[in-house]
Amino acid sequence: MPDPIDRGRDREPARAVAAARRVASLSAGRADAQDRDDGFPAADILDLARLGLLAAPVPAEEGGDGLGGEPGAADLAEVLRLVGSGSLALGRLYEGHVNALDLVLRYAAPAERRALLADAVSGHLFGVWNTEPPTGGLVLDEDGSLRGRKTFASGAGRVTRALVTARRPGRTEPEMLVVALDPGTRADLSAWRAQGMRASATGTVDLTGLAPLARLGEPDDYHREPHFSGGAWRFAAVQLGGIEAVFEAWRGHLARTGRGADPHQLARLGEGAIALEGARLFVARAAGLVADETLAPERIVAFVGLTRLAVERAGLEVLGLAQRSVGLQGFLSGHPLERLSRDLATYLRQPAPDRALTAAAATILAAGEPADRLWVPGGAG
Repeated sequence: MPDPIDRGRDREPARAVAAARRVASLSAGRADAQDRDDGFPAADILDLARLGLLAAPVPAEEGGDGLGGEPGAADLAEVLRLVGSGSLALGRLYEGHVNALDLVLRYAAPAERRALLADAVSGHLFGVWNTEPPTGGLVLDEDGSLRGRKTFASGAGRVTRALVTARRPGRTEPEMLVVALDPGTRADLSAWRAQGMRASATGTVDLTGLAPLARLGEPDDYHREPHFSGGAWRFAAVQLGGIEAVFEAWRGHLARTGRGADPHQLARLGEGAIALEGARLFVARAAGLVADETLAPERIVAFVGLTRLAVERAGLEVLGLAQRSVGLQGFLSGHPLERLSRDLATYLRQPAPDRALTAAAATILAAGEPADRLWVPGGAG
C-alpha cells in the first residue's frame, strides 16, 4: 500500500477554509447570472486564484498550503463543501482541479511535479478528463502526438492544464498525460444544454496534434485503488454543499413567508436536517478513511461507495421536502430555490451508482468481522 502523500509539515489549511468562505459568498451572488448555456464562473475562478485556493493543495514548501495533508483531510472536505454551497458549477470545477493536483502529487516524476505545481501556484486551472466518445477516443501515437477527443469535459475551453487518459495503439491500459491548452481553444460546448450545472462549461475537447506536457506514473495507475474510486468522496463533499444551499433557501423561504409555525412544515424541515447531517457525517468519515489509508483498499472503496449513495439519497430527500414545502414558487425563475434545485439534481447524477452500491454490499457480505468492525483499522483481512 503506498504511503499517504506528504504535502509538507508547515501546513496552513485553515487559511484555505477562510478563503473558501469568502469565495462561497461571492460566487453565490453571481451564480444566477452565470446560469445560461454559455455561462462560466470566470470571476469566481479568478477569486480562487486571488485567494490562494488554486495553489492551496500544493505542498507548503512549493508555494501552497498543503491542503488535504491535514489529519483526515478535514479542511479539504470543508473547502469543497463551502465552494459547492456557493456554486455547484464552481465546486465541480474546483474538485477537478484538486483531483488533478492529487494525481500529480501521487504519480509525477520530481521535475514534472515541480513544474506542474508551479503552474498551479501561478494560477492555471487544472482538470481531469477521462470520458471519451464510443469512437474517436484519445490515442497517444508513436510520434508522441495525441489524436482524438474527450467528452463531458468540465471547464472545456477554460482549463489550461488538463490531465487526460490516453491509450497507445494496440494497448488497453490508459496512460495519464497532462496537456497545456490555450483558453478558448479546441472546445465544443454545443451539446451542453443541460437542465442544471449550465455554467460548468462541460463539452467536447479535440486534442489532436498536441504533444503532452508531462506523463504521470505507469500505465493504468489512473485506476489504482483505493484512490480511483475512493476519490469520489470529494465530489460528494461538493454535493453536500449544494444540499446545504437548497436547505438554506428552503429555510429562508419559510422564515420570510411566516409559514414556519405550521407543524407540517416544521416536520419537513426536521426531516431535511436529519438527512443533511447524515450526509455530513458520511463525507467526513470517508475523507478520513481515504486520507489515512489504514484500511485495506477494498474496505475504503466500499465505504466511499456507501457515502456516494448516502449523499445522493440525502440530496434527493432534501430536494423533495423543500419543493413540497415551498410549492410552485420554488419552480419559478427568480426564486432562490429554482436554480439551486436544478443544479443539485443534475450534479447528483454521477456514473454507476448501482455498481457502487452493490460492490460495497459484496465487500460487506464477504467480510468476516461484525458490522461494528468493518471500518476499523485492522478489521480487514
